[in-house]
Amino acid sequence: MSTLRGSAAPPAIREAVQQQAAEWLTMLMSGEMDAAAQAAWQRWRGADPEHERAWRHIEAVSQRFNGAYGDGAQRTAAAQALASAGPPASRKRRQLLAWLGVAGGGGLLAAQTSAWDGARSLRADYRTATGQRRDVALADGSVLSLNTGSAVNVRFDASRRLIELLAGEILVTSGHGAGSAAPLVVATREGLVRALGTRFSVRQQDGVSTVDVFESAVEIRPRDGQGAPLRLAAGRGVAFSRQATDAPHAIDAHADAWSRGQLIVDDVTLGDFLADLARYRPGVIHCAPQVARLRLSGVFPLADTGRILNMLPHSLPVQVRSRTAYWVTVESAP
Repeated sequence: MSTLRGSAAPPAIREAVQQQAAEWLTMLMSGEMDAAAQAAWQRWRGADPEHERAWRHIEAVSQRFNGAYGDGAQRTAAAQALASAGPPASRKRRQLLAWLGVAGGGGLLAAQTSAWDGARSLRADYRTATGQRRDVALADGSVLSLNTGSAVNVRFDASRRLIELLAGEILVTSGHGAGSAAPLVVATREGLVRALGTRFSVRQQDGVSTVDVFESAVEIRPRDGQGAPLRLAAGRGVAFSRQATDAPHAIDAHADAWSRGQLIVDDVTLGDFLADLARYRPGVIHCAPQVARLRLSGVFPLADTGRILNMLPHSLPVQVRSRTAYWVTVESAP
């Protein structure tokens, strides 16, 4: 097979940047942006070539919806979601993110499948918005916890117990009720995770799935992988693509704290902390490079992300500036 030189695909857009682009588009379409917010949006686009690439990509995605629905050159699906009568503005913003395939913690700007996946998430059996969590009791006695920005379909019958993770993250506590002889399986875009009488979490990210096991074990089979499935025991986690699994690693002792409404960190960088926190808050949290490597520990209640941000200057030499309700910058204290 011949290879064309100089035609390599650009690097994948980071998930955090994808989410930022989606939130900016949401704000623009909602009509809630004042002059200061529009100036901040332009600064964001110009701050990094990756930002501009993400912005152009999300515009293209919304234009593809326009063609699919045939509603005029200026009336994109994003505009339809925000202008339609009925749902309040916050719900319209969530609809826009879902239709664009970038809701929650699983931004999907990179693929031709982004629009399709987003539409499926909107029609999912169970889903959560940004910042929302939800517990669902399944027919076999299993308990399914959905983290922020997540969507699943549940397919139980006499021959299967299948949970299809479309977006975000779930925590599964498997049950053994009536009709549960069939194996319990979680399907992601990258492969299958089979429960072996266990409690485990699965997260769908851009091009990779991650699994953490808290009790018993699971088996993981990448969709295009060869050989036997990987058996992952309690206390271990792994990431996997469609082709293979990475090397398993020890999981964080508090990896499931989100299911209890907490974000627990132990000596992590501020940049990583804010990237995780951003999953639970609409809009953008920008961390200035000068403070990104500061470290912190603590237990933080996810029910009030604004309170978490306001607490940061009490423990670190930083200040928190809010340009709008959807754009927050954490930077060095004066």
